[in-house]
Amino acid sequence: MAIHYPVSKPWLEGHELEYVTETITDGWISSQGPFVKKFEQAFADYHGSAHGVACSSGTTALTLALRALGVGPGDEVIVPEFTMIASAWAVTYTGATPVFVDCGDDLDIDVSLIEAKITPRTKVIMPVHIYGRRCDMDAIMTLAYEYNLRVVEDSAEAHGVRPVSDIACFSLFGNKIITSGEGGICLTNDPRLAGQLAHLRAMAFDKDHTFLHKKLGYNFRMTSMQAAVALAQTEQLDEILSRRTDIEKRYDELLAGIDGITLMPSRDVLWMYDLRAERRDELRVFLADEGIETRLFFKPMSRQPGYLDPDWPSLNASRFSEDGFYLPTHTGLTEADQEFICGRIRAFHSA
Repeated sequence: MAIHYPVSKPWLEGHELEYVTETITDGWISSQGPFVKKFEQAFADYHGSAHGVACSSGTTALTLALRALGVGPGDEVIVPEFTMIASAWAVTYTGATPVFVDCGDDLDIDVSLIEAKITPRTKVIMPVHIYGRRCDMDAIMTLAYEYNLRVVEDSAEAHGVRPVSDIACFSLFGNKIITSGEGGICLTNDPRLAGQLAHLRAMAFDKDHTFLHKKLGYNFRMTSMQAAVALAQTEQLDEILSRRTDIEKRYDELLAGIDGITLMPSRDVLWMYDLRAERRDELRVFLADEGIETRLFFKPMSRQPGYLDPDWPSLNASRFSEDGFYLPTHTGLTEADQEFICGRIRAFHSA
């Protein structure tokens, strides 16, 4: 059956077309266009940060952040077991080693388990705000201070959550809270780090553009056309987050009390509405036949072929990945949409 209720869909109800048209009309379509700086400033201001550095994706944002902090071969970075693999890949791209820490019952990294994984090679802690749930950043920042470590927040799924770390990295992929199709941005209060991020993303050119490159850089730039969309999205962020809060509350109400369904802890901002089901795989097939798209939870990092742990430790992350999934969650989801989706879930469990 055709999908009538996609798991995600961009909300393009602002000045996106107007701003993109302006970039084409003016001819400023590359990373040198004025919309890049406008977006960087607007996004940084919204999140209470001094500097924004736009780039080509959330993954490249993480890679830039680690490189700007001097992470490289021989170093270790603390990464959650329960996350999208891009978090771990960013560490691997630098030549460093990701060291995985299991999640708590809220799916975020279990802060009580971090200290045992710190070694003399540890350089950075990378908490991930899973599905829009803010990690216990006070505890993480205290731990980082005690061990003289840096912190990079993976905020790919948490637009609207204010950073407190050295660098916070956001994704602007098409399924995120706000989007530019592809794209990312790093936020920091440190002007030196901001300069280093901008330097690395633009192929590490020197100030005179002599084509003498003293370090390994990247072509991780955002185009002005992407930034035009991202700026228009940022201008609507208050409305977008408000609408998503309403979606979360409505799902909570409509799904309450269904046997076999376990609701998850509330979110600081809603990226995806996640839940658990005893007969998850059967339910997903049933919903797909009704035109309702769903997605599975992340797989634990130590189960990934590239990071496989032969000891197969017992993990919270494994337990959640076995029965967790999420429902259609996008800003344009209507009350009628949610009533139909939840009605079909109730029908499945009452059959």
